[in-house]
Amino acid sequence: MAWNLNADKPIYSQLVEIIQIQIISGRYKAGDRLPSVRELAAEASVNPNTMQKALAELERNCLIITQRTSGRIVTEDTELIHRTQKHLAEEHIQNFFRTMNGLGYSAEEILSLVKEAAEKLSNSGFSHTDLPKGAE
Repeated sequence: MAWNLNADKPIYSQLVEIIQIQIISGRYKAGDRLPSVRELAAEASVNPNTMQKALAELERNCLIITQRTSGRIVTEDTELIHRTQKHLAEEHIQNFFRTMNGLGYSAEEILSLVKEAAEKLSNSGFSHTDLPKGAE
């Protein structure tokens, strides 16, 4: 199944974010071995070179480590994983608030809408595990 990618931003940066989300959500746990570049590229329906660029970025950010004999593994630094989770959450929240401000909502109105939506989702039994692969 292809990952949900769009033309709004570079594919490799979307791949970086998707793999980060897969790590912080626990699909790939600290110390887990990642699939090969070709396997991940096939899963995402992208060129292996693009996937390689994304993995190199994740390695620069220390979320993954390349070991000569066993491929790439997720860092065992759970504090780094938690900081990455918080950073991504803050980015999404800022983008959401900018969008909602553009729709004419005040901060108070936005918070009220969020609370209502959270209650509806909670009552429906929704969980992040309900999201499709690549969209977690």
